[in-house]
Amino acid sequence: MNEIQDLSASTAATLAPPAEPEFAAPPIERPRAAIAEWTVTILLLLFGTTTLVQAYVIPTGSMEDTLLIGDHLLVDKLAYAPPGAVSKYLLPYQNPKHGDIIVFRFPLDIAQTYVKRLIGAPGDRIRIINQQVYRNGIKLNEPYVVHKNSYTDFFRDNFPGDPNVSLTASGRDMLQNHVVNGEVVVPPGRYFAMGDNRDNSYDSRYWGFVRRENIIGKPLVIYWSYDASTESLAGSSLRTLVYHFGDLAEHFFTKTRWRRTLMLIHGDYSNN
Repeated sequence: MNEIQDLSASTAATLAPPAEPEFAAPPIERPRAAIAEWTVTILLLLFGTTTLVQAYVIPTGSMEDTLLIGDHLLVDKLAYAPPGAVSKYLLPYQNPKHGDIIVFRFPLDIAQTYVKRLIGAPGDRIRIINQQVYRNGIKLNEPYVVHKNSYTDFFRDNFPGDPNVSLTASGRDMLQNHVVNGEVVVPPGRYFAMGDNRDNSYDSRYWGFVRRENIIGKPLVIYWSYDASTESLAGSSLRTLVYHFGDLAEHFFTKTRWRRTLMLIHGDYSNN
């Protein structure tokens, strides 16, 4: 299963769910942030190239219901880029912040591209108790999170703890060297990321931290959303491609999610 597919590279980025079976009050929008967001959106749509903005498609449900399988995104690659001497006054450069949806190179294989929500920044202490995330001892308000499994998984839902699945080397290192008093402490230059579909997301709980230099950007807008399966979006065989194009030809108008067209993608401001 793929997490997020880079259309410009025509290469699928693979995401598998965990080995186990498988947005409160509206956030306060900062006026300057909203104006800057729309300004950048218009500029990128008019003048964007792969240097500024890149197209991706979501082939899995790990970010449901925020991002759906078949959502086609434009990702702002300038958002977290180091500011230049002049450009820092023209564009709203920023560091990744709590609640941002980030696109990044998968730590275990940087040829793959993942999309998750940023939960922990450097220095933060992260803990999960009965599916509820606590950051620095404060319970987070996460209206975007969904739980779609009926069973309780001790490690997934009460983290960190004794893993009941096989973790990657980086995941084991996180548990062995970055847990203090029952909390994961995010080291400098690293971030802790999780999917909104909390029960079905292969994320930092299993493979550890995201490096700052591996963060590509953040999703800006859904320019098209099409109701397709993971198999048709992630598959690379000729048979899969033929099936997908045939499905598009037959069902383009009925399976396009028109209400999601040009939908801006917002992070969460309620927990900052």
